[in-house]
Amino acid sequence: MAASFFSDFGLMWYLEELKKEEFRKFKEHLKQMTLQLELKQIPWTEVKKASREELANLLIKHYEEQQAWNITLRIFQKMDRKDLCMKVMRERTGYTKTYQAHAKQKFSRLWSSKSVTEIHLYFEEEVKQEECDHLDRLFAPKEAGKQPRTVIIQGPQGIGKTTLLMKLMMAWSDNKIFRDRFLYTFYFCCRELRELPPTSLADLISREWPDPAAPITEIVSQPERLLFVIDSFEELQGGLNEPDSDLCGDLMEKRPVQVLLSSLLRKKMLPEASLLIAIKPVCPKELRDQVTISEIYQPRGFNESDRLVYFCCFFKDPKRAMEAFNLVRESEQLFSICQIPLLCWILCTSLKQEMQKGKDLALTCQSTTSVYSSFVFNLFTPEGAEGPTPQTQHQLKALCSLAAEGMWTDTFEFCEDDLRRNGVVDADIPALLGTKILLKYGERESSYVFLHVCIQEFCAALFYLLKSHLDHPHPAVRCVQELLVANFEKARRAHWIFLGCFLTGLLNKKEQEKLDAFFGFQLSQEIKQQIHQCLKSLGERGNPQGQVDSLAIFYCLFEMQDPAFVKQAVNLLQEANFHIIDNVDLVVSAYCLKYCSSLRKLCFSVQNVFKKEDEHSSTSDYSLICWHHICSVLTTSGHLRELQVQDSTLSESTFVTWCNQLRHPSCRLQKLGINNVSFSGQSVLLFEVLFYQPDLKYLSFTLTKLSRDDIRSLCDALNYPAGNVKELALAFCHLSEQCCEYISEMLLRNKSVRYLDLSANVLKDEGLKTLCEALKHPDCCLDSLCLVKCFITAAGCEDLASALISNQNLKILQIGCNEIGDVGVQLLCRALTHTDCRLEILGLEECGLTSTCCKDLASVLTCSKTLQQLNLTLNTLDHTGVVVLCEALRHPECALQVLGLRKTDFDEETQALLTAEEERNPNLTITDDCDTITRVEI
Repeated sequence: MAASFFSDFGLMWYLEELKKEEFRKFKEHLKQMTLQLELKQIPWTEVKKASREELANLLIKHYEEQQAWNITLRIFQKMDRKDLCMKVMRERTGYTKTYQAHAKQKFSRLWSSKSVTEIHLYFEEEVKQEECDHLDRLFAPKEAGKQPRTVIIQGPQGIGKTTLLMKLMMAWSDNKIFRDRFLYTFYFCCRELRELPPTSLADLISREWPDPAAPITEIVSQPERLLFVIDSFEELQGGLNEPDSDLCGDLMEKRPVQVLLSSLLRKKMLPEASLLIAIKPVCPKELRDQVTISEIYQPRGFNESDRLVYFCCFFKDPKRAMEAFNLVRESEQLFSICQIPLLCWILCTSLKQEMQKGKDLALTCQSTTSVYSSFVFNLFTPEGAEGPTPQTQHQLKALCSLAAEGMWTDTFEFCEDDLRRNGVVDADIPALLGTKILLKYGERESSYVFLHVCIQEFCAALFYLLKSHLDHPHPAVRCVQELLVANFEKARRAHWIFLGCFLTGLLNKKEQEKLDAFFGFQLSQEIKQQIHQCLKSLGERGNPQGQVDSLAIFYCLFEMQDPAFVKQAVNLLQEANFHIIDNVDLVVSAYCLKYCSSLRKLCFSVQNVFKKEDEHSSTSDYSLICWHHICSVLTTSGHLRELQVQDSTLSESTFVTWCNQLRHPSCRLQKLGINNVSFSGQSVLLFEVLFYQPDLKYLSFTLTKLSRDDIRSLCDALNYPAGNVKELALAFCHLSEQCCEYISEMLLRNKSVRYLDLSANVLKDEGLKTLCEALKHPDCCLDSLCLVKCFITAAGCEDLASALISNQNLKILQIGCNEIGDVGVQLLCRALTHTDCRLEILGLEECGLTSTCCKDLASVLTCSKTLQQLNLTLNTLDHTGVVVLCEALRHPECALQVLGLRKTDFDEETQALLTAEEERNPNLTITDDCDTITRVEI
C-alpha cells in the first residue's frame, strides 16, 4: 500500500466490531497463527489482558504493518467474518484516499484564493502539532467505545472559526488528525446550502465528492467513522424548530436543507456520526435544547503576545510598530478588538495609512469609529490625492445603501441585482473588489460579501449621515429612531453589534470634519435630535422587565466622545441595567455614569474584571478609577433609591470603594439587593451601611454566601436603633441552624423588620425551634416569614404551631418544599383553627401531602376567619380529597380567596368539580400560579 493502512484508519475500529467472545477467539487465533507462520511472538500475558485498542497497538509495534494486515485479514477469514473482510477490502480500493486528495486540493485552493492575503500571510496553512493534539482531543471518546461527539465552535466573526475548519480539513486530508477516528470528513457551509432546492443528504455528500457518482453505500457503511463539519450554523433558516415528525431518517430522501441538517444534528439520521458546528458568539437556544452537545470550544484569537508580534510583522519598522502598538494598548476597546485577527489587520492598515500621510495617530485611535472611518475613507481616496473623486464618492454611497439594506434584511451575502438596486453598476465592481472592502464569496462568480460584518455595519451607519431612509430603494430600511430602539433593546437583532455605536461615533466633531471633507455635507444635527428624543422616550416609559440594555446605550454615547451631549443624554434615563463582563465594559460604563445625576434605579453585575488580590497582583489604578466613577452614582444621583448588585466578584479594594459610597451621607437608598456577590473580607463594612442609611427599607442578600460571623455582624447592625429595614431576604445564603440564634435575637430586639425570607438554607428543625422561641415572644413584630426548602420535617411543625398561636402579628407563612407530610399539616391545622391565630396566607406547595390531610385543612377553611390564600400545588391529592376541600369552600364562614392547585394534575371529573366551584364562588380563584407574597423584590 502507498501509505500505512493501520496508521491511516486504525485497526482498533475493526477489533471493536467483534463481540466479547469473538474478541477472545481473535486472540487465540492470533497465538496459533503467529506460531504457524513462525513469527516473533507477542507475550501471551500481554495479549490476554489487552483491550481492543491495546491489541491494535501491540500488532503495529511487533510486526511490519503489511504483515499485521495479512495476519488480521486471515484471522477474520478463519472467524468467517466476511463483512469485516469486505469492509477492509473496500477501504483498500482507495475511496478514502481519493476523497482525501480531493479535499486537500479544494481547501488548499480556497485558502490561497482568500482575498485578504495580507492577513492570511500571518496564518500558517500547516496545522501546528499543538493544534492537531487539541483537535484530536475534541473528538476523543470520553468513555470506552465509539460514542459520537457533537462539538460546538463559537466566537465572533473574524476570530478564526472558518480558518480553523479549513485547516482541520487540510490536516485530515494529510492524515495529521483523526487518523484512528474518521474515514470521511465532509464540510457543509449553511450560507451556501440554504439556497439549494430540496435535496438529500446523499446529494450533499455527492456535491463534495470528486466524481459524479459518489460511493454512498460505502461511505455510510461505518457511520461512526463519519465527521460532518457544519459552518455558519446561524445562517440555517428556521434553525432546529421542526417537530420530530418532520425529521428525516432516509439519507436518499429529498427534503429542504434545513430539515436534512436538523435531522443530522438531532440524530434522526446517521445517529452514530460525529458533528463539528461553528456558530457566532451566542449558542442559539434551539441548539442547546435540541442537540446533545459534548463540548463547546471558543477560539481565543490573538492574545497580547500574538498582537505584539503581529504589529511587528505588519509594520516591519520596529519603531513604527511600537508607536502604533502602544497607542492601541492605551485603549481598552481598540486593544480588545485586536483579539480578532481580521479586525487587527483592519486597525493596522488604518494606522499605516495615516502614518504614510503624516497624520496624528492619536486621533485615529480616539475611538473605534475613527479607525473604521480612516480605513474606509482612505480606501476611496485615490493614491496621492487629497480627497475622493466624484466616482469614488458615488461608489461609497452606493455601498452604504447596500449595507443598510443588508442590516435591515439580515442579509450578508449579496447578488448582482442587490448591488445594482443600490447604485453599484457593473463597472464599479472591479474597483470595489480592488479595495477589498467587498469580496467575492466562496467559489461563486456573482455572490459578494463585505470584508467583515463590522465594515458592513459602519457603512450602514454612514448611510444615515448621507440620506434619509425614505430615499432608500428597499422598504425594509427604517428610520434612525427605529434603528436606535432595536439597538438598545435586549431582544435586539443578534447581528447588530456596532451599528448603533458607529452611528453615534460619526457624530463626533472630528468625524464630522472627515465627513465634510469627503462628502461636503452630513445630517448630524438631525440625527443628534433623534437620539435625544429616543432616549427621552425610553426614560419616560422606564425599563419594564429590564428590556432596555443600558450598556448598549453607554457604548453608543461613549463612541461619541462628547461630554456635553453624554451628560444631557444619560440624565434622560431613570433606570440603568447592565452587565460588565470585561475591562471594556467597565471603561464604557464608568465614562457614562460619571455624568449621571438623575437615576432612580441601578442594577448591574461585574464579572471577570476584579479578582481576589494577593501580594503578587492588584487591580490596576485605571480600573479602580473607573470603578469609583460607577460607585459614585450612589452619591451624585440624588434621586437614586434602588440598587441591585448581582452575580459579581469584588476584590478587597473595590469592595471597600463601594462600601464607602454606600456609607456616604448623600446616598439615600431605600432598596438594596446584594445577590450572588462574592467579596473579599471586611464584610462588616457592608453591614455598617445600615448605621448610615436611615431610609433603607428593603435589604436582600439572596444567593450571597454568608458565614456565621457575617450573620452575627448583620444582625448587630440591624439592631442599631436608627435602622428602619422592614424587609430582609437571606435566601440561598448557605445559612445553618446555628445562625438562627443571631436571627432570633435580632427579631426580639428589632421593631422594624416585618418580612423575613430564609428560604433554601439548611436550618432544619433545630434552627426552626430557635426561631419559634423568638416568634412566640410578644416583642416579635414579624408579619411575614418564608421558610421554603429549609429541611423542616413534621417534628418542626409542633414548634411552628405553637408560634402561630402566640404571635398574632404573623400574617404570611411560606413553608413549601419541606417534607412535613400529613402529620405536620395536622399539627399546623390545630393552630390555624385556634382563635388567636391571625394567619392570612399559607404556602404548602410540594410538602409531601396526600388527601389524608384534607379533612384537617377543611376544618381550617371553615373555622379560620383570616385565612385568605392557601397553596397546595405539587402535592398528591386525589378526587376524594378535593371533594372534602370543595365542601369546606362552600361553608358560609370560609374566607379563602385563592386556592393553589394545578387542575391538570387531576382527572376530568375532578377538574370539572374545581371549575364548578370557581363559577359558584366569584370571590374564589383556583390557580397553579399562586403568587402568595405580593411584595416587589429587586
